[in-house]
This record gives sequence, C-alpha cells and structure tokens, in this order.
Amino acid sequence: MPRYSDKSFWSKVKKYAKVIGKPVLEKALWLYYAMQREDCPGWAKAVIVGALAYFILPIDAIPDYIPGVGYVDDLATITTAIGMVAQYIDSNVKKQAREKVKDLFG
Repeated sequence: MPRYSDKSFWSKVKKYAKVIGKPVLEKALWLYYAMQREDCPGWAKAVIVGALAYFILPIDAIPDYIPGVGYVDDLATITTAIGMVAQYIDSNVKKQAREKVKDLFG
C-alpha cells in the first residue's frame, strides 16, 4: 500500500493541479500547512496524513480521472479531516495555501 510522503504529495499537486481544481487543492493545502505547524499534535498529524495519503492514492472510491466527479471522494475525505483539525487551520495556514494556489495557477 502506498504511503504518504511530502514528495508524492507535491508530485501529484504539481502534475494535476488544474485537474484537481482550486477549491479541492486549496483545502488539501490547508491540511498540508496545518501539519507543518509546530503546535500541531501527533493525533492531528495522523488525521492529516491519512487524508493526504488518500488524496495522493492512485486508486480511490471514485477514480480521479472521471471528469466532474473524480475528486468528490477526495474532497469528502479532506473536508472530514478539516473538521477534525480545524483548530490548527488558522489565517496563516489559509494564507500559505492561497499563495501556493496562486503560484500553481498563475
């Protein structure tokens, strides 16, 4: 089973950013940047890693290549994780994500 790594996360983000779309990508980045916070505890990092691992997994409940619905299951997983770790997603995390999305989309 594939595992989460920063390298595989960024590889998928860079390769598929336009297919993933800004809303899903920005929320995935919220999780990524929240996980980088020094005050993010182990349990929250585990939740985030689980959600991001699902996000980068090439095989999911709804295949990512299906236009319009391919990332619905990823978004559901990401949204659930956001709800669990919301206290670590502050304005700075959202700003970092927003800036990265701008970089990726131009």
